[in-house]
Amino acid sequence: MTITITNIKRTGSDETTSVTIENGVIKGWNLPEEGEVIDGRGGTVAPALIELHAHLREPGQTQKEDLASGLAAAAAGGYGTVVCMPNTSPVIDDPAIVRSLLEKAGTLGQARLKPAAALTRGQKGDELAELTYLKHAGAVMFTDDGRTNENARVLRLGLETAASLGMVVSVHAEDASLRADGVMNEGAVSEAIGVPGNPAAAEAARVARDIEIVAGLHAQGRPVRLHVQHLSTARALDLVRDAKKRGLGVTCEVCPHHLTLTDEALRGFDAIYKVAPPLRTQADAAYLLEGLKDGSVDCIATDHAPHTRAEKERDLLEAPSGIAYIELAFPLMYTRFAASLGLEKIVELMTAAPARVMGWPEPTLDAGAPADLVVLDLDTEREVKPAEFKSKAKFTPWAGETLKGWPVLTVVDGKVAYRRE
Repeated sequence: MTITITNIKRTGSDETTSVTIENGVIKGWNLPEEGEVIDGRGGTVAPALIELHAHLREPGQTQKEDLASGLAAAAAGGYGTVVCMPNTSPVIDDPAIVRSLLEKAGTLGQARLKPAAALTRGQKGDELAELTYLKHAGAVMFTDDGRTNENARVLRLGLETAASLGMVVSVHAEDASLRADGVMNEGAVSEAIGVPGNPAAAEAARVARDIEIVAGLHAQGRPVRLHVQHLSTARALDLVRDAKKRGLGVTCEVCPHHLTLTDEALRGFDAIYKVAPPLRTQADAAYLLEGLKDGSVDCIATDHAPHTRAEKERDLLEAPSGIAYIELAFPLMYTRFAASLGLEKIVELMTAAPARVMGWPEPTLDAGAPADLVVLDLDTEREVKPAEFKSKAKFTPWAGETLKGWPVLTVVDGKVAYRRE
């Protein structure tokens, strides 16, 4: 299959060019047109985005999302690769489930699926899952995300086993006993509205514990790789920053919702803003942004977490945590932070940076590279209309806002996975 995309610009250039794609790789730039010719509408081309943290809800929770809707949403958001979390029903702790998901995703023609498998059986934290078999089946990460790893000994053994397999362990870092029944950030807002709070110390305490496990193994000449998911507090970032200075194998991600929303949004008791870890203060959000600028934060991930509308309309105490917005992540980051971060930095945080966390080759647009790319309209402002989402979760905190930086075209493995109508 051959495709030529015309009327595009490469990131960092104002020169109009074209790219030819053949048999799943980039054949070259400014070549004579071949095959299907697609007008890029003057957009800017970048490597397709990489998502390290998405909940696609299959198997067992397909009323919220499934592979078809989730991967279509990802492609519409400019993503070429998506790592899905294992807190499904049943949990992704069986090699047969990993193989089944990969087989199904391969037939959809959407974003590429990379399943994460549970670190422990049933994500219960008591004993390790069969990590070697899960890797051989196609799992790319081990995590009990959706649950915190309370048993430090099991986490330590999991880190060692994963390291022997060349794998990263990703953790939801909250101390469950400190978090208790908190449903939002513990602070002035939670006190004002009388809602149980989740203290920043719950995240910092768990990050500190996990880093000490890594440090202990590192001191014994057993380096491991720990990735902290959806970091939300200034104190936790300081701990990660210090771990990096000590040469420890610790990385972290930050989500756009923790950068663009704060606990002030919960004053209206609307559970659409309920996430775990919770939205924090403006000071935390500003500190995380500085972490993106100085490299302390490794990458951007969304924690795309779809639920049904009925679930999110429950009382704030009872509603599940999570926001689904994988289709908005790049436009949101570009609209809010292009001035402070710059286009190239935002693209790096959502492409090469997550690849480095995983130990994957960094994506490029060079001739001979895999043809995973996205064409972005950086100029046209469009209203966020949840009814048009590919995701089953057709509601969002940003509904009605005007954003720019929307994907026009997403190509995965040399094939068109999304084209704006």
